[in-house]
Amino acid sequence: MYWKIYIIILAYFVLGTAGIWYVNRHKEPAVARKAWIKHFTYFIIINILFFVIAFSAATFRIIAIIIISVGFLELIKLFFESGFRHRVFFIVSLSILAVLSTGFLVFSKMDHSLILFAFLILCIFDGFSQVTGQVFGKRKLFPKVSPNKTVEGLAGGVIMAMASTFLFRQLIPDVRLPAAMLLATVVALCAFAGDTVKSVYKRKYNVKDFSGLIPGHGGFLDRFDSLIAGGAGVALMSLLVSLT
Repeated sequence: MYWKIYIIILAYFVLGTAGIWYVNRHKEPAVARKAWIKHFTYFIIINILFFVIAFSAATFRIIAIIIISVGFLELIKLFFESGFRHRVFFIVSLSILAVLSTGFLVFSKMDHSLILFAFLILCIFDGFSQVTGQVFGKRKLFPKVSPNKTVEGLAGGVIMAMASTFLFRQLIPDVRLPAAMLLATVVALCAFAGDTVKSVYKRKYNVKDFSGLIPGHGGFLDRFDSLIAGGAGVALMSLLVSLT
């Protein structure tokens, strides 16, 4: 079953690659090169996490702890580099990350098939919200906080995430279709919220990146913010709503 799912993911990647090519075909070489590095780095990360979640739940829990730990360090690093400015804002941000991280840890201990379903939905939302936003995006959502986010990008990502529920339902056969659709929506919206909150933090401290730890990305939080928030959303939903 996992190999069939993986083939579907590869098909999505090919479709996303075509979108990246279309968006960057007329851009300056340096800009296009950065976009391709980001794209293929993301593909490597997806592959690693896919196989880890599918075949080694214990390893995923370790990775979750690493992601959370590095994320906290990146927040603290920017606070230190700013000269300890915006202290109240920093404490609030640290508290938000702590709450989301707690939910993410709970998520990392859930059934591995449910984790994999949520992870794949999240990746599809994340990838296609960017591609559809760049291809069709006209109406800005938060121009002062995150100028690249558009209504069209959000809608495209959510639609693709919900449609993909039908492809990946075999991972969670005991979950009813309405609950699976709701789960996909929660994952997408929480991922979007996590990414937006991250952007607010960076704008407050007037930086583009948290760190240069991941090629083409702005650090661990820049790459995994949506995973932390999306996982926390799944954990919260599992407490409030019966998934079976």
